[in-house]
Amino acid sequence: MNAGVIGVGNMGRHHTRNYAEISGVNLVAISDINPKIGKEIAEKFKCQYYENYKDLLKNEKLDLVTIAVPTKLHKKIALDCITAGVHILIEKPIALNVKDAKEVVEKARQKGVKFTVGHIERFNPAVLKLKEMIDSGKLGEIISVATFRLGPLPPQIKDVNVVVDIGVHDIDIMNWFFSRLPRKIVAQGGKALLKNHEDHVEAFLDYGNGSGIMMANWITPLKVRKLTVSGKKAYVELNYITQELNFYESKVMESYDDFGDFLIKFGDGQDKKTIAVNNIEPLKAEIKSFIKAIKENGRPAVTAREAIDALDIACRIDRMIRRA
Repeated sequence: MNAGVIGVGNMGRHHTRNYAEISGVNLVAISDINPKIGKEIAEKFKCQYYENYKDLLKNEKLDLVTIAVPTKLHKKIALDCITAGVHILIEKPIALNVKDAKEVVEKARQKGVKFTVGHIERFNPAVLKLKEMIDSGKLGEIISVATFRLGPLPPQIKDVNVVVDIGVHDIDIMNWFFSRLPRKIVAQGGKALLKNHEDHVEAFLDYGNGSGIMMANWITPLKVRKLTVSGKKAYVELNYITQELNFYESKVMESYDDFGDFLIKFGDGQDKKTIAVNNIEPLKAEIKSFIKAIKENGRPAVTAREAIDALDIACRIDRMIRRA
């Protein structure tokens, strides 16, 4: 299977490396508007370099391509790749707005092109294990999911704010965990350090019988990527970076006091169990999953509909914090 990468900056270079490492994949070419970086990456991974991605599409026979460029360029480049009949893995968010995203998805459908979006946390082994535990009832009914995606400003981000760029990851995960969309959203945020884009957001998502709480910012001096889930039967802490998953079973005892009133007593909560997961690189798993979907003509793990839903919620939160 012949693969290419358009945009070899922060994420694109990792896509390039993974295509070069995956068995059965031939990394044919890359494209980047920066010749110095592009040529360096092409030489390192022994593939062709094109400054203009249109030349790559014209001259090379590709089966799939990763699009890892600034969000404002997603629509144009994706439409050109679809016209060329190349299957697409596009980095999140799917597009700058829902209208553009729907146009790209409809064009892909018309052309019979496979399309997925890089919601990479879906392929984190700790997240996959937690989803399995949720679906099996191990945690009982889910009451709340809280996410913390904090850190300094990435230098390459210039066209979107913190909600659309990184908050969309956790929106997608919460939708996936609850297996439904929120019915109500409340959010606040603002520009603490940046002048042109909102750099922090705090949002509450009402999923009916459960709720999601999201914190994301570009103002924290250290990188934090954590998630917690509270269920009626257990509480779980997950570290996206270390892929550590800690499980705390709720030891609830029902009794009555001396006056006959009903009481609920909890255990001490110190019985922590670290759940074993196979530590793998989520990006490699994501790419392999998409390749499998192409080969078997199957449904991608992250569908276009799910990506649009996550973007739609992110854009709604974006509008809320801009109005505040």
